[in-house]
Amino acid sequence: MSAGCGCDDIKFDGMDPAYKRALIAVIVINALMFLIEMPMGFVGNSQALKADALDFLGDTATYSISLLVIGASLKKRAFVALIKGVSLGLMGLWVLGSTLYSVFYLQEPAAVIMGSVGFAALAANLLSVVLLMRFKDGDANVRSVWLCSRNDAIGNVMVIVAASGVWLSGTGWPDLIVAGIMASIFLSGSWQIIRQARHELSHTHAAAE
Repeated sequence: MSAGCGCDDIKFDGMDPAYKRALIAVIVINALMFLIEMPMGFVGNSQALKADALDFLGDTATYSISLLVIGASLKKRAFVALIKGVSLGLMGLWVLGSTLYSVFYLQEPAAVIMGSVGFAALAANLLSVVLLMRFKDGDANVRSVWLCSRNDAIGNVMVIVAASGVWLSGTGWPDLIVAGIMASIFLSGSWQIIRQARHELSHTHAAAE
């Protein structure tokens, strides 16, 4: 239904018990995967696994914030989404910088650890995607959760591809390349979230005038 003021269609704002239950489940999944994947990233000497683990931690925090602001004003929800977009961008820059640093201190990661943990992370994120699928077309706050989960699943597939590349080539370059690609995905998702949040904030300002 189109609003008379010319705004975009009214979007789902998260006020649904089923969505809240799905979001809580996804928060728990992400927290557990961070606790598993970050130590394995150090054990396996994998930059891609560390980047993915950091993403799980960021998602745990930002999804928790998303849950807390459900039912708040559109302005508050959009502002929180804006903060999440900026934090995702900073995460992408950190991964990019640490990957570039690793280029000069290259050590071959453990392909078996990368692959096995990558498969576990992919299963966790696919479960999250399934739980959130029917809520993907929401406001900036809801959509940011969907975009992060979708991007995470893509990142996990790339970690598995990197593990195969490390095993076949006997070098750590596939791991670093995938970490760099994941950084670009973080930055792209950040831009999408920030753009929608700013758009919603502009409408709240216009409505207030």
